[in-house]
Formats: sequence, C-alpha cells, structure tokens
Amino acid sequence: MVLSIVKYPDPVLTTPARVVENFATHELRQLVANMFESMYAANGVGLAAPQIGLSRRLTVIDCSVGEDPAQQLVLANPEIIRREGKQTGEEGCLSIPGFRADVVRAMTVTVRAQNVDGEWFETSGSELLARAIQHETDHLNGILFISHLSTLKRDLIKRKIRKLQKDGEW
Repeated sequence: MVLSIVKYPDPVLTTPARVVENFATHELRQLVANMFESMYAANGVGLAAPQIGLSRRLTVIDCSVGEDPAQQLVLANPEIIRREGKQTGEEGCLSIPGFRADVVRAMTVTVRAQNVDGEWFETSGSELLARAIQHETDHLNGILFISHLSTLKRDLIKRKIRKLQKDGEW
C-alpha cells in the first residue's frame, strides 16, 4: 500500500523519532513493505518512518530504485559509527518536493542497526549509498537536508515553501 508522504514543516519531520522496540512482527514487516512501495512510487532512494508520519527510528533504502532487490536495506535504530572522506552532491527530499541543493556528506559510512527481526548488524556504504544512509539517519534525528545548507539558502527555501502554502499549492 502506498502511504502519504508528510511534507515540511510538519513537526514529525523535525522531532527525533522513537526507538523501534517490537521486532519480528507482521505489522513491522507490512510497514517495511509499505515503505518500500511508497518510496518506489515517489521515485526515491530512501524513506524514513517520520516521512510517513510515524515517529519510529526506521528507514528503508534502495539505491537501485527497485531494479535490484538485493540492494534493499532496512535500518531500525541505526547509528552511524564511522565516517570517512568527503563528497558534495545534489540532494532532494520526498518531504520537500521540488527543492534540491548541494550538500556535503561523508564519502563512506559504516552504520550499526537492527533488521526486522531485531538482530544487530553493521554495513558500510560509499557514494550514493553513504549519502542515503546519512540523509535517512538525519531524518530519524529530526534533521532535514536543508539544515546542512547555508542560512541564506535554507531561508530562501523556507520562504518559497511559505508562499506555496499561502497560495494553497503545498
């Protein structure tokens, strides 16, 4: 089932998410399946639970955008434990549609997280996967990609969004 994606400035997007405590349940597996379906429908490479209005430390990532099921990654309660290098690249966000900007991120990251069964694991990613892991983990901490922009660029985007809201287009 495709779920609605919450748009900025909904407070769920800027509030740290709650820890996932119940694993290996039908509900969690269904939520993950719905998150992947919603992400693919929106042509995204990552989706965090707060983006569908749920305050849970849960995210799904697939840099192949559904082309390679082996690339599907589910991270519950993730914590980035290592960052290396630096990359600058354009980012957008399903919760801030229509806006993109260059963001500096680590080139390679290692994340420690739990899978849908609650088992802890570590995985590393570089380039786009590293960017997606950092972007989605930020969502779980109540941080949006625009927080990484200069004050000027961030305020410009916020002003444009307020105008879109006023005009009933957001």
